[in-house]
Amino acid sequence: MKSVVQKVVLVLTTLWLSAPFAFAAGGGDVAPIVIVADSRKLTGVMAWWANLYNESHVYFTICTVILIPLIGVLFGVLADIVMHFIGIDLKSRELAEH
Repeated sequence: MKSVVQKVVLVLTTLWLSAPFAFAAGGGDVAPIVIVADSRKLTGVMAWWANLYNESHVYFTICTVILIPLIGVLFGVLADIVMHFIGIDLKSRELAEH
């Protein structure tokens, strides 16, 4: 029990002593960083996607979370169609491992 208390005290002391150094490392007033996508030379869907990112990170995140699984399913179905077309049948496969 004494070891746990010592570790907690050590962590709290370290955090308490390191906070002033973290604030001092900035060197004064700091301008906020603005992260944007450069959409000047983009057209079509790429321009829309970049503008969506620039306008609303929330809508961009929602669209990304929805689109990634949909694209994964689409690629999986297309791969299944291509494999069936070239003669690979995964539905009647015998498991060699068991």
